Amino acid sequence: MPIYQLIDELIFPPRDHAEAGGLLAVGGDLSPRRLLLAYSMGIFPWFSEGDPILWWTPDPRCILRPSEFRINRSLAKELKRGRFRITFDQAFSDVMRACARTPRKEGPGTWITDAMLTAYVLLHSLGYAHSVECWFDGCLVGGVYGVSLGGCFFGESMFHQMPNASKAAFATLVTHLMELGYQLIDCQQPSRHLIAMGARQISRKEFFQLLEAAGVRPSTLPPKGAFPV
Repeated sequence: MPIYQLIDELIFPPRDHAEAGGLLAVGGDLSPRRLLLAYSMGIFPWFSEGDPILWWTPDPRCILRPSEFRINRSLAKELKRGRFRITFDQAFSDVMRACARTPRKEGPGTWITDAMLTAYVLLHSLGYAHSVECWFDGCLVGGVYGVSLGGCFFGESMFHQMPNASKAAFATLVTHLMELGYQLIDCQQPSRHLIAMGARQISRKEFFQLLEAAGVRPSTLPPKGAFPV
């Protein structure tokens, strides 16, 4: 399959035209309208500093249904212990910066560029991007951020500076999403920790079907997710 060059018009090529690794298109911009259109179509940007913007829709896709979330014994014990304070949308840009600085065992750790930070902070100000923060003794020690549309939360990245900190933030997020009736969490790519918590891989076609069932349809201005904090 060819890799498409985006033009100024807000349009993406057919999603099933992505190459085998999931790369669909190159170019365009990180404006809110293009980002929202991308997410509503199951497409996301992922590129390194100095590279052009790359747009992906992998097959298979890693997802988690909130109802299938599993908490292991150590995490349940940690949450019951209550030493972490969990907040929502209190330090969005700090969470993104910490994710960018954190070395990764699985996948690159430098893809959160300055341009990405600026774009997602703007999405956050518009009510589409959200963060969950994990605090210990007043210090930010873990967190997760992503984009909320309809009944789907598109997870982008998480970090931890203490054991179980990112897991505690993620577990709190999943509980919150279940209470709000969310049907789907997009994890994009699998990791050992995500699979252990109930995530699984599905085909791209099934992912698009789940997106539609969750009320997410292609639009440059989709309705904001019901994400009260």
